[in-house]
Amino acid sequence: MGDDAAGRRALWQLHVCVLLWGFTAILGKLITLPTSALVVWRMGLAAAILAMLPRAWRGLRALPARRLALLAGIGAVIALHWLAFYGAVRLANASVAVACIALGSVFAAIIEPWITGRPHRRSELLLGVLVLPGVFLLVGGVPLDMRLGVAVGIVAALLAALFAALNKRHATGDPPEGVALLQMTAGCLTLVVGCTMVFGVADTLRWPSMPDLGWLLVLAAFCTVLTMLLWLHALPHISAFTTQLALNLEPVYAILLAALWFREYEQLTPLFYLGAALVLATVFAQPRLAALLGEGPPRTTAAGD
Repeated sequence: MGDDAAGRRALWQLHVCVLLWGFTAILGKLITLPTSALVVWRMGLAAAILAMLPRAWRGLRALPARRLALLAGIGAVIALHWLAFYGAVRLANASVAVACIALGSVFAAIIEPWITGRPHRRSELLLGVLVLPGVFLLVGGVPLDMRLGVAVGIVAALLAALFAALNKRHATGDPPEGVALLQMTAGCLTLVVGCTMVFGVADTLRWPSMPDLGWLLVLAAFCTVLTMLLWLHALPHISAFTTQLALNLEPVYAILLAALWFREYEQLTPLFYLGAALVLATVFAQPRLAALLGEGPPRTTAAGD
């Protein structure tokens, strides 16, 4: 009975995480700061919240210097991913950005084996081929002035797969709170330096308005730190198959929320939604395809945005 209760609780925790991740694109559209400032504030506030946890500092002290540098580098990749993701939200809209992020599973199928040293799986490579028609329909279903947003969104998906694979290769077994504190801090500092040079101090370090600060606190506290902690507590009690299926719901939630909140369906054609549905259906089918090919349980990709 105890194991069943823990499993049910973990499943609810996982779905709360996925739903909160679905709000990240919505919050990115509600916050009026420039993209660089948005990500700097998100990572800085998340780091400040994590710094209040004694376990995070104990975890950092347990890591050797070489590992600290490596994990900090992964934090920079996470920062670039969020910069591209919110850039896609601004250049296109929330629906387009999260639909592109669904391609992260496809990129992970190619990138993760190279980084982790495991062989490629036939189901994952087939996934990359099957998803292409959906991508073509998705691109064809957005106005011309949103095509750059699609391209930036695809870059965001590639970076998401990259940092997930790097974390799996180099951060597995390390204290999660300490890793998160280090990566949020390193990512924030990377953007402060890099974006100041590219976009200028005014855009990168802009002070948020009171409404923006409120949304940023929600983004950092609930959609970043809380989801990380819920995710870590849920994973030991649920299977990789269940986790992967739940993660695939993130873009579904986000597209529905964007349609209801911003009426984005008025900007997009039916071709976009058909393409997004094909991409999502292909990703959902991957665990079943792996089972049919006798490849065992699916791997679990990155946590959400």
